[in-house]
Formats: sequence, C-alpha cells, structure tokens
Amino acid sequence: MVNLKRAITQNLLNIPGWRTNRKIVVIESDDWGSIRMPSKNVYDKLKRQGYPVDDCPYMKFDALASNNDLHAMYEVLTRYIDKNGKHPVITANAVMANPNFASIEKEQYQEYHYELFTETLKQYTSHDNAFDLWKEGIGVKIFHPQFHGREHLNVDQWLKGLQRGEKHQLRAFKNRMISITGVNEGTRFDFMEALDYYTESEYEHKATILQEGMDLFEKQFGYRSKSFIANCYIWNQKNEDALQSKGVEYIQGIPNQIQPKLNNKGHSYLYKKHYLGERNANEQRYLIRNAHFEPSQQPGADVVSECLRRIGIAFRWNKPAIISAHRLNFIGYIDERNRHDNLKMLDTLLKNILKQWPGVEFMTSDQLGDLIKYGERN
Repeated sequence: MVNLKRAITQNLLNIPGWRTNRKIVVIESDDWGSIRMPSKNVYDKLKRQGYPVDDCPYMKFDALASNNDLHAMYEVLTRYIDKNGKHPVITANAVMANPNFASIEKEQYQEYHYELFTETLKQYTSHDNAFDLWKEGIGVKIFHPQFHGREHLNVDQWLKGLQRGEKHQLRAFKNRMISITGVNEGTRFDFMEALDYYTESEYEHKATILQEGMDLFEKQFGYRSKSFIANCYIWNQKNEDALQSKGVEYIQGIPNQIQPKLNNKGHSYLYKKHYLGERNANEQRYLIRNAHFEPSQQPGADVVSECLRRIGIAFRWNKPAIISAHRLNFIGYIDERNRHDNLKMLDTLLKNILKQWPGVEFMTSDQLGDLIKYGERN
C-alpha cells in the first residue's frame, strides 16, 4: 500500500504543466561555494565534545569541494555523451559569499561582513586550484553555475543569536561554521534559510541581499544567472521581484514553495504548490524537480534504481527529468569513501540512462527554461 501511494504521488507530480517528446535530463546540485564542515579535525573534535555530528550527513560529509573532488567528478561526467555529443552537465547552484568570521569577531558580532567564496577557498587545504577547476568545468560544459544566493545564511537571525551569546552558535562560530545541526533551538533550518524573516526590516533586507548577490555572480562569472533556487525552498513574491530585476527568468524548486508569513500571532509558513512551466506575475517560469540522486542522505538504499524509476515516470508523462543531486554526494574532503562510493553510483546511473534511453539529451536548468519559454528555436 505504501509503494502504491508513493507511485501515485510521483505520477501525479508529473501530470500538470509543460510537456515534450524529447528525453531531457537536467542535474541540479545545490550549495556550491558555501561552507559546511571545515575539516575532519573539526568533525572529530565536535564529536568528542558530544555533538551529534555523526547523525547528519551534511555534518559528516559536506564541505567546500576540493581539487580532488572536482577532478573525480569531472572524470565521471566526461565518460559519457548524449545523442547531440554533449556530456552530462551539473547545474551548480552556487552562493557567492560566506561569513567573514575574523571581521565579524573584530566587531564583536555587532556587524555582519562577508567574503567572496573564492577567498574562503584560499583558507582551506587541498583547495588551492578549486576555482580554476570551476572555470575548467564551465569551459568544457560539464559544470554550469547558477545563482543560489549571496550566502547560504539567514544573516539577520544568525547575527542576533551571536549577539545573545547562544552557546552552540558561538561554538560553531569558533570553528568557522555557520551552525551545528541538531542543537540549535528555535530554528528549523540551522540558520541556512537565507530568505526567511521575522520582522518587517528583515523582510526588506532580503531584496537587497539578493540583488547584491546577483551582481556578485555576474562579476564573478561574466554572465547573469537566468535561474535561481532559494535556500531551503523558502522565498516569497518580493524575492521574485528582486530576482526579476536582475535577469532571473526561471525559479528552480520542488512542488512546494515555503512562504514566510508575519501576523499578530507571530511567524509562520504558508505552502504554495507549483508545476513545471507555471508562470508567475513576472512571467518567470518554475522548474520542478521530479527525481533524486542523494546517496549520502540515503545510506543503504538502491538510489540508482529509484532514480531510474523516477526518470521513467517523467518520460512516461512527456516531462523532462530534473534530478536533485546535492553537492554533498560528490565531496570526499571530509571522508573520501563518500565521494568514491557515490561517484561509482553516479557512473552506473549515467550508464543506465544512456542504455535505457539512447535518445536522451543533457541540459542545464536555464537551457531547459529557455526551451519551455521560447520553444524549439532554442
């Protein structure tokens, strides 16, 4: 009965919206450029101190991608080509900045300062060539950055917690982390929800952060990001307006958008459904994920077969397969086995996609958006 309900839900997801006879596969991967666990040494130290870091895959495995991480991922991607001679490509949803811990500490947590992620990379071992590898991946069209925010951080709430002297936040800060999952009271998303807000002033601040982040993106990569995905799937209409003013035409996500809401009862969330190709008031289109490749979050599961099954459902309904594959799955900087084992599964997944659907076409999120919005001429 559970399997039947799951199958019905997954088929229903693919019924509404834009359709195509083409077999299109998009791989969307979040959080590139954002800090998480700084090192194996920090992980081991926090575990000794009693923090439940081994219970969370993001604490166990996730970090800035090292030189070796990128080399290994690229090696798998370049083994395969589609019917048009194109390699599988990662739509790398990236943040442009991270907290500048030294400057914030110097100001005694009274002011927020950020640094570009390229500066953060310089502070990590084994990452000295990482951004050059980003550019190499862009050049051979297997790594395509799109905008995921100025930083993966609720700046206002995080800074207020530091000012209050919250114990676990300060411990994370001293280790050059945003948060330690599983110990932050009063926050559902460990301060990762960049566009959430609890006051009107915070609400207004988010548009400024987004627009500044978009300008940083264009300066860094030499092009404007045409698509965007919100941290933790939390955003609202005002955010869409800010993004539209900087050229964003497509909004990536899952079927449910989480919208913050303020009223006399305080803070709450509303949930809004979206479907593939749906238009908002700004004529922006929504792109909806309908498959997953997340082995780090599903240890022991047959993630390859499940992903292939979901791709098959998408194609049955004449929909593109938009696969969520978080950066986490390709990172071996903390634990090399994570990268090694997951890339073997990615290799198997890509091999089977091409075997089962020889006419498949690999695209980026914005290429799919252009196809939906402008038609076959693109």
